Amino acid sequence: MIDRRQTANEMRLMLYQRDDCHLCDLALAELAQASIPDFESVFIDEEPELEQRYGARVPVLVDPVNERELEWPFTAVVAREWLGLNGQPVREPATD
Repeated sequence: MIDRRQTANEMRLMLYQRDDCHLCDLALAELAQASIPDFESVFIDEEPELEQRYGARVPVLVDPVNERELEWPFTAVVAREWLGLNGQPVREPATD
């Protein structure tokens, strides 16, 4: 298995999700609205260990450095607070 830990100076978030997951799509939209720093999308569908851990809980945003998880449902504001970015503005959602 890949060691996904990074040093504290290189915070790398991961969003555990599934293919064709409506809730995952909603989570991605909230993260985009929140201008969350770069994160890796990890699809659990063909990973038995990840499937067992996150299967019923996806989408889950994970901070492996600090060993924290943010489970759905969350809003852009909640995600920013979770990351300690609450003093910075949240981008308004795009209107079509």
